[in-house]
Formats: sequence, structure tokens, C-alpha cells
Amino acid sequence: MSPYRRSSAGIWLAALMVLGLALAYRPVERGVQGGSHVIDGDSLRVQGVEIRLKGVDAPEMRQVCSRAGQAYRCGEVARRALEARIGDRPLVCRIEGRDRYARSLARCRVDGQDLGAWLVREGLAVGYRDYEAEETAARGRSAGLWAGEFQRPSAWRHEHTRS
Repeated sequence: MSPYRRSSAGIWLAALMVLGLALAYRPVERGVQGGSHVIDGDSLRVQGVEIRLKGVDAPEMRQVCSRAGQAYRCGEVARRALEARIGDRPLVCRIEGRDRYARSLARCRVDGQDLGAWLVREGLAVGYRDYEAEETAARGRSAGLWAGEFQRPSAWRHEHTRS
């Protein structure tokens, strides 16, 4: 066998290996749909895929907010509201990346409505680089979190994360 054929075969083999790795380790799926399980106010599981809703930040499950001088577990309120909004209807999620915990970042819809936009518009979550108009509207109506006092979830996590 000539040296040219050997090196040519090696190049093809290397190209096939790279292609195989690229196909095997796709960093992002295109989407997932079906029944869901709500984990908290901004994360859920759809068909076994753990999803973090992109562009929103809901209060943490242990986070406490206040309204009219009364403390309430705003993270639990957000989770229950998301669960009620979805009910037993199927979700359609478009996965757009992964977060630092390897969860899929996605925009999900139920009955054609964007869940992230709904959460922010209802004052159950704040926008995180997205949904500015919905947050402004919620703040203007004193909806949900905006009806009282709360700490942004990112600030709350920063204060309550153990080093």
C-alpha cells in the first residue's frame, strides 16, 4: 500500500471519528414535549429532561417574601401557580442551551402560551435578561411579588449559599 493511501485512510478515519463524536455529544437537543413534573417556580422535568425556564428567575423554595406585613413562602407560591397553570396539559419546549448545572435551558409553552412570559407577567418570577415588558407590566399592576417586598432570587441565593 502506498504512503499516500495510508495517510488518506488516516485522514478519513480521523474525520469519521470527529463526526461520530460530534453526533454523540450534541450539547443541545432541539426540543421536548409531553407531560411534565414541576420542580420549582422556574424548573421542571419533561419526558425525563430537566429544564430550567430560560429568561426567568423565580423565588427559591425556601425564600420568604412579605405582603401587607405578612410573610409568605413566595417560592412555594410560584411552584404551585406553575403547577396549576400547566395542569395535566402537555408542554412543548424549545431547548436553547444548558446552564452551569447541565440542565436544559428552554422556552416552554402550554396551550401556545410562553410559560416564562406568563410567570413574569403574573409577578411570580422576575425577568432574567428577558421579559422586560412583562416585568414592567407586573410592577405597574403590583402583581405577585410586586405587591409587597422581596429580594431578587439571585441576591437571595447569593446570601444563602454556603461556601
